[in-house]
Amino acid sequence: MHINESNTYAEVERASSAYEVALTTNDVALLDALFWDSPHTLRFGTTENLAGYDEIRAFRAQRPSKALMRTVTQRWITTFGDRFAVANITFVRDGEARIGRQSQTWVKIDGNWKVVAAHVSWMDEPKAPQ
Repeated sequence: MHINESNTYAEVERASSAYEVALTTNDVALLDALFWDSPHTLRFGTTENLAGYDEIRAFRAQRPSKALMRTVTQRWITTFGDRFAVANITFVRDGEARIGRQSQTWVKIDGNWKVVAAHVSWMDEPKAPQ
């Protein structure tokens, strides 16, 4: 199995970047298109646990469209073969002291990269190792 093969890595990086733009511009149609349309898709947010594409889609349709901008501070992508990847970021948002974290599992389905699982959380300032 090839890890981080350059073409696959670039595809996932483009998909992950497209997701970030769609999220911060509230492009709900693109967000919906980037998630796997399946009852098996999961999204655990900062205040909600969503199981299935329909729940995720309903959440996106009703969420506020204000204060969505954020700055990605770090991004890690690891691809496994040419059909599976994980993408993780940390981010900051104006007016928020905590650090945001997002993890996504991507699978190439019918030629398109789809998020099959996602998790978003906040953490306080990291403590120095003791």
